[in-house]
Amino acid sequence: MNSNTTALHTQTSECSIQTIDRDIQISDLGAQRVAIQGVEGSFHDIAAHQFFGNNVSPICCNTFEELFNAMNEDDSVLGLMAIENTIAGSLLHNYELLREHNFTIIGEHKLHIEHSIVCLPKDDWADITEVNSHPVALQQCRSFLARHPQMKVVEAEDTAGAARHIAQHHLRGHAAICHADAAKLYGLKVLENKIEDNKHNFTRFLALCDAWWADKFINLHATNKSSIVFTLPHEEGSLSQVLSIFTFYKINLTKIQSLPIIGKEWQYLFYVDVAYNDYMRYRQSIDAVRPLTRELRILGEYQAG
Repeated sequence: MNSNTTALHTQTSECSIQTIDRDIQISDLGAQRVAIQGVEGSFHDIAAHQFFGNNVSPICCNTFEELFNAMNEDDSVLGLMAIENTIAGSLLHNYELLREHNFTIIGEHKLHIEHSIVCLPKDDWADITEVNSHPVALQQCRSFLARHPQMKVVEAEDTAGAARHIAQHHLRGHAAICHADAAKLYGLKVLENKIEDNKHNFTRFLALCDAWWADKFINLHATNKSSIVFTLPHEEGSLSQVLSIFTFYKINLTKIQSLPIIGKEWQYLFYVDVAYNDYMRYRQSIDAVRPLTRELRILGEYQAG
């Protein structure tokens, strides 16, 4: 997927981000509703428009739990959820939410994370006394903030939400750290672009849908990546046996994440992403692995982002 960001919205909240062809097809009859965490202009919103295309109507949720609730209430609603960041690592709670709900991964998108400092149009550097943003964004801009000690740093729930709050309440002397597209959306001025410490920071998002509708969006034989979760007997060598089978079938493990099973001491859930170029060989490996596990679930088969 192309992760270069262009203008996100017009005043009518339409998106002008360019997209490329993909297996996922959104109906031309009406805007596809997509649940995201954050407000319009957030990184989730940018990623949703890049992945699904122009014809998207975001359902903005305060938390990831609300995102899943929105999908539960209407099975036609799709979802886009961050799952890991190259700096902050995995969002462990989101793995648990994914396992608890009957949703299927239908794709992934990797977004280049770039931060800007924005303010009201009449303000300038000399006027800024406070900067607001999400704690993770503030952490990712520590070097920049250290060069501006006169700015009081105040945490907010959302990057774009901080920008919207400044615009709505006309907060002179306040600045937000967010994506530059949020400044365009809320009529703010960009003081400086690309203020993040690490210029190679990416977040990986998962596109989700109700399991009953997965076939509408995915051609399984055109997929090349899968996410699975399984538990293993508490026996010596149980994990190494599973990994050996994937190796035998030439299946590439791109990620493995373990989480403890609450109430079962020293037992774990294993979340594994695998890449393959032969769907039938991949399915044979799953059939070979399954008898070695206590429980195995395929969370989604999709095209790698």
